Amino acid sequence: MEGENGGPATIPAAPTGPIIGGDQTPVHAGRLEVRPADHAALVDGRPLVLTIRELQLLTELAHNAERVMTREELYRIVWGHTYRQGDRSIDVYVGRLRSKLRRALPGWSFIHTHTGIGYRFSPQA
Repeated sequence: MEGENGGPATIPAAPTGPIIGGDQTPVHAGRLEVRPADHAALVDGRPLVLTIRELQLLTELAHNAERVMTREELYRIVWGHTYRQGDRSIDVYVGRLRSKLRRALPGWSFIHTHTGIGYRFSPQA
């Protein structure tokens, strides 16, 4: 594959920083606090151990609370690539994120599935 100047084309690297979007506004949801500027999620002021992708996903969902986000949209924002039909990455990461949130905050539900569409962040105790 050739680039514009006849040399090899460069493929943009996947995002490596913890936060993709420009919104650095903290989000408070009950005892959970997502602080993008600090690359952190906290429960009762204590850090919640998340991978970079999990934090990116939680941040994006939390900043779009109450809105159903499609898998395609989340994949494009968090992974930085076009979503491929059948790719289960979003579902796997949402599952891991839910598990960690459930362990840290029993009785709370944060991420809700909209079958065939995607996910919605809506904290419920």
